[in-house]
Amino acid sequence: MEYLPIIVLVLSFVVLLAIGTPVAWSIAISSVLTMLVSIPVLPAFTTVSQRIGTGLDSFALLAIPLFILSGELMNKGGIAHRLIAFAKTLVGSLPGGLALINIVSAMLMGAIAGSAMAAASAMGSILGPEMEKEGYSREFGAAVNITAATTGLIIPPSNVLIVYSLASGGASIAALFLAGYIPGILTGLFLMIIASFWAKKKGYKVGKRSTLKEVFKTFIDALPSLFMLVVVIGGIVAGVFTATEASAIAVLYSLLLGFFYKEISTQGLTKILLDSASTTAIVMLLIGASMSMSWALSYENIPQEISSGLLSISDNKIVILLIINLLLLFVGIFMDMTPAVLIFTPIFLPVVTKLGLDPVHFGIIMVLNLCIGLCTPPVGSVLFVGVGIANTTIEKVIKPLLPLFIAMVVALLLVTYIPALSLWLPSLFDL
Repeated sequence: MEYLPIIVLVLSFVVLLAIGTPVAWSIAISSVLTMLVSIPVLPAFTTVSQRIGTGLDSFALLAIPLFILSGELMNKGGIAHRLIAFAKTLVGSLPGGLALINIVSAMLMGAIAGSAMAAASAMGSILGPEMEKEGYSREFGAAVNITAATTGLIIPPSNVLIVYSLASGGASIAALFLAGYIPGILTGLFLMIIASFWAKKKGYKVGKRSTLKEVFKTFIDALPSLFMLVVVIGGIVAGVFTATEASAIAVLYSLLLGFFYKEISTQGLTKILLDSASTTAIVMLLIGASMSMSWALSYENIPQEISSGLLSISDNKIVILLIINLLLLFVGIFMDMTPAVLIFTPIFLPVVTKLGLDPVHFGIIMVLNLCIGLCTPPVGSVLFVGVGIANTTIEKVIKPLLPLFIAMVVALLLVTYIPALSLWLPSLFDL
């Protein structure tokens, strides 16, 4: 194996991150430096620039800015309040009721908006002060909010699963969306169990039990929001429209819903569009830069070499999957989800397919794994959002975060070694 390209790639990327270079630029610059090992300066710069451009030339990627926009519309359109009210009637009377409300609401919000940042922001700002008023520690509330928000990246619609479909060379988006439901719900249930035990141990207050009438009323209020899941996912699975077309329908539906709830005005729409454009620009730059790094890796035959190296260690599926999970957990500490999926899918997917693993199953493993990275410093974006909204520090949040972190790892191991958790639903629809 030629070690110089991989040494240059890893060393340059780590150094650039360490000196505070933005992730997208770190990826692009380290890609150029890696190419310089094998080709002259001008072709290296030209190739990387070209790959950044052509990497974004995909119809499937059009779904991402549209889902981002629909997420912003939902976040500002009063949906979060209605989902929280519905969740409160379901789990508010259980031990750690407010924490459980946070988790269920985040799962519902994530399933509708497909954004961990939107879920963390909405749930943290609405439920955080209420939890503190009821005697919950600020740090515990932040830890619950941070971990719960990531479930929306597994439960569809999910931008990251669309990115994985692109990186994998064509894994069915409909199959990936269906495959995410059980692992996402399972992760949420594990978080609820830990949060309930912690709350009981600390003696936090328990809310009053809701009547059937209250449950029904809040369900009816939340029904228009929840119905979007039926429209979007149902339409994709039934083959009525593609994921990209579904994202446009999600924008139209969430816009009409925001006006119906009278939470969005024509004046406020300008800010929503600008915020969506800003988020889209960041995500697309990350995708373009990551595609250039994927190409540089492929040009230097690094994925093939890593694949051979892993298979030389063992041909046991259990061992290889454990190694890949550990590597991805480590990667998630330092790299955001989108570039990590684009860079490491071409490296690890050939390994697991040789061992007989379904690409859809591996996609869920990878995304769930990297969700854990969003909760860990130094690059965990959801961690910083959650801590910022709670007005606390990372050091104080770590203690209540650890049990929840372990719950997510246990869910990851179950999803990794029990393929049916991911593949059962897609198999029902012959996907």
